[in-house]
Amino acid sequence: MSFPSPSSSSSLSSSQSHLSTRVVPLTELAETSQVLLSSKPRLINVTHQTPYTCTLIDRTASTQTAGGAASGASNQGSSLPINRRPSQIPSRQHVVDPVSDPAFCGSTHLDASCILAQRRGHSALYSGIMSLMQDRETIQIGWVGEVADQDGYVVPSKNLTESHKQALKDKLWQQEKVVPIFLDDSRAAGHYEGYCKGVLWPLFHYILWDEATDGRIEQKNWDDYVFVNQQFANAVVEQYTPGDIVWIHDYHLLLVPHMVRQKLPGAAIGVFIHAPFPSSEIFRCLPKRVEVLNGLLGANQIGFQTYSYARHFISCCTRVNGYESTPRGVDAMGSTVWVGIFPIGIDAERVERQRKDSGVLPKMDAIRKTYKGKRIIVGRDKLDLVKGVQQKLRAFEKFLSDYPEMQGEVVLIQVTSPPLVENSKLEAKIAELVAQINGTYGSLNFTPVHHYHQHIDRDEYYALLSVADIGLITSVRDGMNTTSLEYIMCQSENHGPLILSEFTGTAGSLGGAMMVNPWDYQGVARVIYDALHLSDEDKRTRHSLLKKHVLAHTAQFWAKNFIKELILNVGTWDQSTPTPYLDHNVITDRYRKARKRLLMFDYDGTLTPIRKTPGAAVPQEHMLKALRALVADPNNIVWVISGRDQTVLEEWLGGVGNLGFSAEHGSFMRQPGSKKWVNLTESLDMGWKNDVVEIFTYYTERTQGSFIEHKRSSLTWHYRMADPEFGAFQAKECQNHLENAVLSKLPVEILVGKKNLEVRPTIVNKGEIVKRLLSQHPDVEFVMCAGDDKTDEDMFRALAGISNAHGANNTNKSNGSNGTVIEPYNDELVAETAAKISQAHLAHSREHSPAVPHWQATASGNTLAVQDGPYLKPSVAVGPNAPSTVPGTAAETETTVPETSSGPSAQAKEHFSITIGHALKKTLANWHVTSPEELIRVLGILSGVIEA
Repeated sequence: MSFPSPSSSSSLSSSQSHLSTRVVPLTELAETSQVLLSSKPRLINVTHQTPYTCTLIDRTASTQTAGGAASGASNQGSSLPINRRPSQIPSRQHVVDPVSDPAFCGSTHLDASCILAQRRGHSALYSGIMSLMQDRETIQIGWVGEVADQDGYVVPSKNLTESHKQALKDKLWQQEKVVPIFLDDSRAAGHYEGYCKGVLWPLFHYILWDEATDGRIEQKNWDDYVFVNQQFANAVVEQYTPGDIVWIHDYHLLLVPHMVRQKLPGAAIGVFIHAPFPSSEIFRCLPKRVEVLNGLLGANQIGFQTYSYARHFISCCTRVNGYESTPRGVDAMGSTVWVGIFPIGIDAERVERQRKDSGVLPKMDAIRKTYKGKRIIVGRDKLDLVKGVQQKLRAFEKFLSDYPEMQGEVVLIQVTSPPLVENSKLEAKIAELVAQINGTYGSLNFTPVHHYHQHIDRDEYYALLSVADIGLITSVRDGMNTTSLEYIMCQSENHGPLILSEFTGTAGSLGGAMMVNPWDYQGVARVIYDALHLSDEDKRTRHSLLKKHVLAHTAQFWAKNFIKELILNVGTWDQSTPTPYLDHNVITDRYRKARKRLLMFDYDGTLTPIRKTPGAAVPQEHMLKALRALVADPNNIVWVISGRDQTVLEEWLGGVGNLGFSAEHGSFMRQPGSKKWVNLTESLDMGWKNDVVEIFTYYTERTQGSFIEHKRSSLTWHYRMADPEFGAFQAKECQNHLENAVLSKLPVEILVGKKNLEVRPTIVNKGEIVKRLLSQHPDVEFVMCAGDDKTDEDMFRALAGISNAHGANNTNKSNGSNGTVIEPYNDELVAETAAKISQAHLAHSREHSPAVPHWQATASGNTLAVQDGPYLKPSVAVGPNAPSTVPGTAAETETTVPETSSGPSAQAKEHFSITIGHALKKTLANWHVTSPEELIRVLGILSGVIEA
């Protein structure tokens, strides 16, 4: 089977017809369009390296088969270079069977030109990916890595001919649909050793760089990082067909989501970061911080190992790049990038099977015989600074010092596997510490520390974990330490306790482990002593709890859960769209044709400009004149839906007769012609205000020019008069503080407005008022709604979502069917609705979402109106020849609603949602004007106060 050529795919050419032509720099966000998924989407997995290492058996022989120029080119480099260097890949002369390595889970594949062996390490990742192949077609993309010759030496990339590359492509594709990427040695080194390991890896593990340079090396490494990421993105685009899912892994490829999004705006893209993610105070030290964050935000979903890593990422997006965020995601270019927690596990079945292999038991007996009568503590780590091997040795030394009765009774067996890039200084420090401990506490017949700096085979590894009395892991920073999970599986009979650093990714999940701070040597020593003296019952209880978690959260569960959440999140796609400028002729024509009209306006920033102090935003006379003319028309129903309180609205607009009011973002209502305010939140608990006032006061005292505005059902912190940069910074800090201290335990939400933060009950918003008014007036033929900030998006969302529902109800009514009957407005209905809001408020849960629209693409490029599980598939044409519309947008509404001037469907067609702002503002409104003055002019034209 030959490797598929990109040009051979007809579906690919159709997908590339939609590719974006503008190159979006990394300092900007790439725009996302409607995500399309097929009924059973393919999965494109993108990892830094392929799952297999490649060894050329006979370079000369394989070159000769190519013939001609290719043969000559290869023969020039067929002789060994002067400075040959050994490969990480085992050669045929010093074969290390891949099956014998703890990380390997497959066999060696041999043909006439190359050997494929499963790559050392990352077994959890590859096991999770392989499990997905059972349910869907999967393609894997990765760098081929170092290619070795049959003697075990690296073949330089320049010596790989096209025939070599094609042979590797064919073999890898035939094996498991693996698409290799070939990189120049210099580019690969600059990308991996230069930027990944020299910049990103230390930063993500809270290690700041200590070398000052002129920046030229760093710039070259960054250029290589960008170049390599672009090669991966190009490979994804070549393999992509409409409806596929793209899953990108780890910090080596942080820019790929942005680059793929440029070319494929409608692709479903997920990213999982296996490493830790640092706090914003550390991450902001990265010179290319904006580019890296924007690169990641090209995805639809970003996954992390723990809650703290996810929180750090969201905090960085808010504090470093200034993007709005919620605990569930980041608002990027008008669409939400979902952020989730997906702790990775291990392939528990494979570990259980391999630990019982026939070769393990003899090695277990040999270890027990060697250390007969001794209690065994086992540590197995890569020799990196963050693995805490130095801290482990210091703590063990402290243990022997504090508990002298344990000297001669306990041994520490520490295995450190060599890293890809050797650290001679660290290796020397470890050797010195081992010699110091053995010299102080050892004797001729006893050695307390046995250190092995080498790779061990799989049988020895599982034998060591099985005979241990304690597993000791003291990482000072770790993404997800899978050794701890394998230790738990190997202790099914012995029930040895696990001592685990609180800084590992697994610490938050393994409640049965004994947690330690690796920097507290005395504390670790005390926990070691306690672990050695645990009762059998306590050991069994702890191990049962640990094993239950390992079996429930496997690598397979991790992969399937991530893809399941990604499909769900792209199905709930909700993106604001750029809006056209309001056409005065169109709105005037529709206004005059309508026999009943509903007009709804925000106040601040809509009917009047934003002022530095809230009290200065008094209404202007020409605005009042236009409002009076509008309410004087008996065909008009006019409402002001504001965040202001009742007193201000009555004082400023009370003189406009027959004007309806909603105050405090939908908390209070006053009907036109009435003097009575109805409190829609009186049944809600407002006890949350005390906590919010305390936080707002804290930031008010520290932000000169800020103040708190108290309302009956909400609290607002204003910083309009503060220093612009410092005020915005403090607002982000305050928002993060509120999210951590208040949102997690109280039923409230934070609204990020213009120079303010407002906290209000979750259920109350302006959108609910819009729904209520449309229900009260089902026969309106013209709806106009205007607003300027995020709180007004609730109105636009409600207006767009409810139009079709009202059309359907009224259709039944007009046809004489038993359709929905809209109850007339009365005070009892308001009280009843308020009670329902309260009940819904108490029952509200972020974990439960309703069924959401989901797209199913066919081979012809269209969608089908089918029901597939919980997802309703709308019957809307998509594809190269379909109109480029999104359900719910102005364009889609204009083209799908029948052309009638009245009747039930007119409400869906004749609605004008207008935002105040620039043309590129992202909003759910279908029109825009640039200032309140322009809106007031439109109102004057509609009311006849001024000439068009």
